Amino acid sequence: MGAPLPGCVALRLVALLLTLTLRDLAEGCSCNPAHPQQHFCSAEIVIRAKISGEKIVSPSNSSSPYLKMIQYEIKMIKMFKGFHKAKDIQYMYTPVFSSLCGVKLDSNNKVQYLLSGSMWSDGRISIGLCDLVEPWDNLSMSQKKNLNYRYQTGCECRINTCYTVPCSTTGDNECLWTDWLLDNSLNGEQARQYACIKRSDGSCSWYRGGSPPEKDFMDMSDP
Repeated sequence: MGAPLPGCVALRLVALLLTLTLRDLAEGCSCNPAHPQQHFCSAEIVIRAKISGEKIVSPSNSSSPYLKMIQYEIKMIKMFKGFHKAKDIQYMYTPVFSSLCGVKLDSNNKVQYLLSGSMWSDGRISIGLCDLVEPWDNLSMSQKKNLNYRYQTGCECRINTCYTVPCSTTGDNECLWTDWLLDNSLNGEQARQYACIKRSDGSCSWYRGGSPPEKDFMDMSDP
């Protein structure tokens, strides 16, 4: 009568371990808030593209489902960054699981995306949830213009995310990003309209293409 008990216990342990594993995977991908310019400057590749196909691939020496990748077939429209690394891009790779920061894209060749990613040692390009992956039509006109030149001119600047007040710069080469603090959003006014660029005197400030409103230079250390 007691013989089935170890098997039952073993099954329960397996079920428990599986539940814990799935829960850990679900909580596995976390990304720090980043302004679009930070994404641009940290990426090795930034392109505008359509996705014309996808398939699941995995390393030849592994059968683990967690190592499987989605191979997206890319129809590149324009390259903003990465000219010295890749002249043409045919594929991009992302983990199958969103818990491993995999990203799901429309592969019907209908949606244009802005995609930023990194290059592996074998030349393949990876993208994930912590990269800049956005439908092109969702971008503001300022963001589209900034991709061509302004973001690049500000890569020597530092963008500090404000989470709480007081919040202030620690040097002339910094811009305070207050969208997260004021709007609890990563897609606020500064993200959609501004680039942090270096002035002729070496300092950095937000730039919109005209004279920035005075409020954008407020001292966040004030009460």
